[in-house]
Amino acid sequence: MATREWILKKNCSISPRQLAKAYGALCTASFLVASYFVMQGAWVVMVFAILEMSAVAAAFLYFGRHATDREHIALSEAGLVVELVQAEKVLQHRMDPQRTCVKLPALRHGLIGLEANGDRVEVGRFLTERRRKEFAQELSRELVGYRAGLQGNRF
Repeated sequence: MATREWILKKNCSISPRQLAKAYGALCTASFLVASYFVMQGAWVVMVFAILEMSAVAAAFLYFGRHATDREHIALSEAGLVVELVQAEKVLQHRMDPQRTCVKLPALRHGLIGLEANGDRVEVGRFLTERRRKEFAQELSRELVGYRAGLQGNRF
């Protein structure tokens, strides 16, 4: 059986390097304006510029840490492997494809549940509601095909 893989990830429109350049340009513009007001005697403007750029830096750092978040799902002879990457933290789950059940979310914005032997892994964080349903159906079909392939090989 050939390996079937799905990679679910964010659609990031800006790379971390581009984000750093944008932040540098934003800081330059903000501090130039604040410097003008400091020379006019309004030093409090610089305090607010520093606070503003600190808040923007925190938001950009958060975005940068999560820019490469993804879910990698692979189905092969070795089994079903679900790898979740969030902020450089990698969690890998191995599941038995013969016992894995795909559960559609009960709530509108819920995640797809993969259940096997009492373990549950939720996937689909980066998919729209419609794409979650499509993915769940596709994965279910692949698991049924996997089981059928094993049944055919037993005889």
